[in-house]
This record gives sequence, C-alpha cells and structure tokens, in this order.
Amino acid sequence: MTVDAVLAPSTLPFALPDFAAFAAADYEAAFTEGFARHRAEVATIAQNPDPATFTNTVEAMERAGMELGRVAAVFFSIISTDRTDELEDVQAKVSPAWSAHYDAILMDRELFARIDDLYHRRAALDLDPESLRLLERYHSRFTRAGAALGADAQDRLKQINTHLAELTTEFSRRTLADTNACAVHFDSADDLDGLDPDAVAAARKAAEDAGTTGYVLALGYPLNQPNLARLTNREARRRVFEASSGRNTRGDDNDTRELIARIAGLRAERAALFGYPHHAAYQIADQTAGTAEAAQRMLLDLAAPAARNARAERAELEAIAGHPVEAWDWPFYARLAEQRAQAGEGEPGPALSDYLALDTVITLGIFAAATGMYGITFTERSDLTLHTADARAWQVDGPDGTPIGLFVGDYFARPSKRGGAWMTSFVDQSHLLDALPVVINVCNFVAPPPGRPALLTRDEVRTVFHEFGHALHGLLSDVTYPYFSGTSVPRDFVEFPSQFNEMFAAWPTVLDGYARHHATGEPLPQRLRESILEPGTRGEGFSTVEYLGAAIIDMAWHTIAPGTVVDDVAAFEAEALAAAGLDVPGVPPRYRGPFFNHIFSGGYSAGYYSYIWSEVLDADAAAWFTAHDGPTRENGERLRASVLSRGGSVDASQAYRDFRGADPEIGPLLARRGLN
Repeated sequence: MTVDAVLAPSTLPFALPDFAAFAAADYEAAFTEGFARHRAEVATIAQNPDPATFTNTVEAMERAGMELGRVAAVFFSIISTDRTDELEDVQAKVSPAWSAHYDAILMDRELFARIDDLYHRRAALDLDPESLRLLERYHSRFTRAGAALGADAQDRLKQINTHLAELTTEFSRRTLADTNACAVHFDSADDLDGLDPDAVAAARKAAEDAGTTGYVLALGYPLNQPNLARLTNREARRRVFEASSGRNTRGDDNDTRELIARIAGLRAERAALFGYPHHAAYQIADQTAGTAEAAQRMLLDLAAPAARNARAERAELEAIAGHPVEAWDWPFYARLAEQRAQAGEGEPGPALSDYLALDTVITLGIFAAATGMYGITFTERSDLTLHTADARAWQVDGPDGTPIGLFVGDYFARPSKRGGAWMTSFVDQSHLLDALPVVINVCNFVAPPPGRPALLTRDEVRTVFHEFGHALHGLLSDVTYPYFSGTSVPRDFVEFPSQFNEMFAAWPTVLDGYARHHATGEPLPQRLRESILEPGTRGEGFSTVEYLGAAIIDMAWHTIAPGTVVDDVAAFEAEALAAAGLDVPGVPPRYRGPFFNHIFSGGYSAGYYSYIWSEVLDADAAAWFTAHDGPTRENGERLRASVLSRGGSVDASQAYRDFRGADPEIGPLLARRGLN
C-alpha cells in the first residue's frame, strides 16, 4: 500500500477508514507526508497576497490538513485499542513531531496577523453566528497557543510542548505495561470463590494465554477493581487491591513517579509563560468554570458532607463484617449490604447480572432509548471490516430514514487495549466537508467464554449508557465547521450529555426493555427492579469521596508553582487529600497519580473536576425531564436542537440555558448524592 493510498479519502460507506490499508509500517511515512502537505497548505494561506477574508483564511484553515487528519484519526485510535511494540515506536516519534507541527502553525506570525486582523474587524464582516464564533475561537486558540508571545518565549514554549509530548506518550506506555504486568496470579480456584463460573473460566484462560498454570485476574483501570465486590477470600481481595494500588510505583522500568513530577513541572512552567500562576489557572480559564478557584470551591464544598456520609457507611459495613473494613473489604461488604436490603432478609437475592446481557443492553436499551427520544434507528452492518474482529458497526438513520452516521462498538478487554472506557471519532460531522460522523465507543468488559453472553454489572450498564451519550453528541452533530463538531466543547461541559444519558439506564420503560434473564427471557424480579429504580443514596458517600479524591489529586498536581519539586509522590497526594478532608479510612481515591491516565496522558489535566461540574447540569436536566414526562420524542428533540446538534458552535452555558430555560441549580445533585 502506497502512502498516497493511505492518505486518500476512504471509499467505504460513511468514509469508514479502510483499516486493511493501514499497516504499522505505513504510519510513519504517512504522518511525514501528511505533515508536509498540511504545512504547504498553511503556508499558502499565510502568504496569500490578497487581504485576509474569512473565506481565504479561517475557512481555508478548516479545509486544510484533511489527509493528516485521516491518518491521525486511525492511528491514535488504534494505539489505544490495539497497541503493539511497532506502533509504540511510531508513537514515540510521531507525538513530539505532532506537537512541533502544530506549534509551528499556531505560532506562525504571518498567519496570526491575518486572523488577528479579521478578529478586530469582525463586527464589520457580516458573518453568520457560527462563522463569527469560529473566528473568535480561532483567535483565542492561537493566542492561548503562544502566537502573541515574544520570540524567546515561543522558543521555550516549543521545547516544553515537545518534551511534554514525549513524556505523556511514555506515561501511557508505562501504565498499560504495568497494568498488564500487575495481573494477580492464583494457584487454586478456591481463591476465586464468589466469582461466577464465567469469570473463573476467563481467569483460567488468562493464565493459559500467559503461559502459566492456575488463574490470573487482570486489572482494570480504576484503583478499585470490580472483583473486589465478589471475592469471599479476604486475602485474595487484599492481593488484588494492593496490586492495583501499587501500579507504576515498584521502582522498575514502569515506575512513573518521577515522570509525573516532570510533567506537572513543565505544565506549570508553560502556564507561567502566559502569565498564569499555575497550570490549572491556564486550563480552566477557557472552560465554563472560568477559574481554578471556582472549580476547587465546588470540590471542597462537597468534600465535608461526602466524607461524613462515607464514615457513616463504614460504620454500617463494620457492623456486618465484625472487623475493621479496609479498602479491599469495602466493595465486598457494600455489595453484601445491598443484597440483604434487596432480599429483605439475611440471604442474598438473585444475581442482577443474569438480567443484564450486553447485547440486550445495547439493542433494547441504549438503541431503544435513542430511538424513542431522537427518532433515530440502528441497523447492524456486518458487511464492514473494522479494526478488530471483536468490534461491531451499526448504521444510524434519521427519523426520515436518511443515513446520519455510523456507530462502532468495541466492548471487550484485551492486553493491547488501554484501560477505561471512552468515545472517539474516525470521522467528524461537517457540512463544510460534506462529512457524516463515524464514532466509536470503547470499553473493557471481560469477554465471555465462547457461546456465552457477556453479562454486565449495574455499573457497567451505566458505563454503556454513559459512553453512548458521548456517541449521541457526535452522531447528532449538525454543524458547518469541523472545529465545532460533536464533542468539541469545553472539557467541563463534554460530560453533560454522557452523564445525562445514564439516567435512562434506570428509566422504567427502558429498563423493562433490556433487563431480562439472558437464558429465559424472564423480566427482572420486582425487588431487583426496585433497587435500580429507587436506589436511594446507599454507597454515595463512598463513591463521592472516591471521585473527589481523584479530582483533588488532579488539582494538587496542577496548582503547583513553577519550580516546585515533588520528591515523595505518595506523601504529596496524601497531604492533598488530608487538607481537603478526604482522607477517609477505607476509601482510596479512584486513581492515584502514578496511573492517572486521564490527567497525565488523556487530556483531562486540571479537568477531572469536570465530571461533577457536568453532573450539576446532568442532575438538573434529569429533574426537568422527570417533571416533563421523561424521554419523550418532544423532549428529545428539545435536547437535540439545543445541545446535542450544536457541538461547540454556541457557548456551552448558553446551549444549556436554551434547553432548560434557566441556569442549572445544584439542589438536584445534592439530593442525588445524599449531600443535602
């Protein structure tokens, strides 16, 4: 396959990338050629002898770099889902080159002069609202990237950005490697008592795949592992927890502690070049929160009541356990307490997972809810070749039957896939480029044995609905410019559609559709059904403290002043948690810095607060939907027209007001989490 063929537009339906055309050996050459062609396009725009116009400058920039974008969309998705040593070598070269490439564009003085000229003449340009906003966002983007800095500051900024690209790429590599390396080996199936037969079979197969005997429990991304809720053997729980908690801190080649200190230090230095006291101030200035102080204030306001509730929950669990509840005990006794509450007696109730088969959750859950709200329909496309045999694709049609996009699901864990769950795009919607969206949801559920369905936990069902909320944001996008497409919104707004979509996992009519026994088709027993429909606030103290702890750790790393030296990572993070009142025994943060991919390689630096910032909107919107007949077609159209279709083409806060008719209130969030 030639480089030209790799760079060429795909001829497949919806311009789905032709994955067969992208061999690992082709990527480096394709990026090199893509960079060169993009540079040439930008030079033509910057050196245009004609006076700057919106069309020959801003719109021309939106059309430039399409070939590079096609290669990048495939590569950066594949490196997350099917990483190989060869791809890692390419990424190590491409990431700093990518940073340098965009630094050169965003600090191009000739190009910025044209954008700056248009910006200062914008009132007289007679632009439509979306075009005017695009001009304003371009000016902000160039300014925040250093276009207005002096030559010496620009040189140092370029050095920092290149170094950060190298370090964050290395961080990602080490966290995946150590998550795989820290998988826990057990000699006997007795050690796995409490796990269902499919999970035990998967552990046996994992051991076989690793060339050993016994059983291997792979680790997931968050600190608290799902298996902790089921393992009856306390020592087994402790081993799993400590393996998870100790990742990337063992003093070997995968240790990241010195790495994250360098990343945080360089980010602080970069913020200082722009006149900000720390990285968080620089980052959040361009978000809906506006200031780091506003984001921190929300976290700290929630910390005290959350910690109070968590301590009360611990006392309840210790009454059941008969001994101090440690971090590795908490999920087990929390599940036992919930089972007893569901059964109404001392005996556990039936297994909820038997009623939560992945296929049914997808087709009769998330798809059915989307059809009811937005009028869109889904048809599986088994004729398309995807990036992995595990993935599936569905064509998405609008209410009138017109195709609007393609949805891809890649749901099962594999050693080459980084942990967590996410949505990304292979193609972004844009009327300018006549492009329909191709979006993908990626998860890390344990693959079932052959012939068996994948059964989910309640939290995993929420994850499916959550990530599909992001997918809807991409699929329902209806903007002119690719800059604004889909989820191209402020980081602390992007989680609103996804978190809001979680509510439909427990909406009665949606739940009745998908929650059926995988073998018999029987509906969910009433007691289990009620536990989902009326979950109360049980466990919210733990989950809120767990989340807030991670958000506080993020803020601690990204409010350090330039030149700060962090020698002891564990002590640094423990001090931050204690200062916030979140050092609750038995409740570790959801992530510790050494394996916190969100903030050290995933784009959420000084932005992990955004989940709860967005949850204010989510809870407020859920209260509105509940008061207005729920997921009706009319209400779905209101949300689509105001928020989901508009991407970043309008101010995010205004988009919410357009939907809600008012600013959000925090009361529904406090009630949901039992903090009022």
